[in-house]
Amino acid sequence: MTATASRTGRIGHGGRAERFARPVLLAFLLAAAVDLAGLIAGAETVHLVAKPLLMPLLAGYAALSGGPRLLVAALLFGWGGDVFLLADNDLAFLVGMGSFAVGHVCYLTLFGRDQARAPLATGAGYALVLVVFLVLIWPDLPADLRIPLTGYSLLLTAVAWRAGVLGRYAAAGGALFLVSDALIATGIADWPQAPAPDFWVMLTYIAAQALLTLGVLTAAPGRRTGRTGAYGEGSTSG
Repeated sequence: MTATASRTGRIGHGGRAERFARPVLLAFLLAAAVDLAGLIAGAETVHLVAKPLLMPLLAGYAALSGGPRLLVAALLFGWGGDVFLLADNDLAFLVGMGSFAVGHVCYLTLFGRDQARAPLATGAGYALVLVVFLVLIWPDLPADLRIPLTGYSLLLTAVAWRAGVLGRYAAAGGALFLVSDALIATGIADWPQAPAPDFWVMLTYIAAQALLTLGVLTAAPGRRTGRTGAYGEGSTSG
């Protein structure tokens, strides 16, 4: 097979796959709307059904759109975290947090492929906010969760900071992920909560994952076109 024919075959395959991307994205948005509406209405069964659909659909959209495998992996590990966090016990919480942590490592690895440097001032700001938050919440956290939550928070803060190298969408996604997990932490610490706290946790979480996905898919379009460079998985040359 010639190089030209090889390229044509890959482009044709990508075009066919991308035709399915929009319907999958619409299914994700529908599942998100149903989940959030269920939380507002207090319909727990709706949440139990809709929440596990979210990340597989978003991962499917990312894959069909030609996104890198690390992005798909990060979203699927997020799905693992979603599923385990549906169970109301400490062991499931820790396993779910571990699944999310692996997803964050995938994000960090992906962001690390970009040669741009994240602003140190932004990193310092995130670090300051994290330290203040941990100092305030530490006494109210269960003793057995303090160290795991601190380690997880450090990892997520690094993701939020490094996401900025991909532009404003990914930067906003990283920041919203921190907000979502901070809301969960305040619930664990029995701090005063806003009405329908689970709604706000899921709203910021869904937006975070969607914006991170959008940030990756729209970053460096020239490099992604040929599946090369910082975010590609291979090359169309040859």
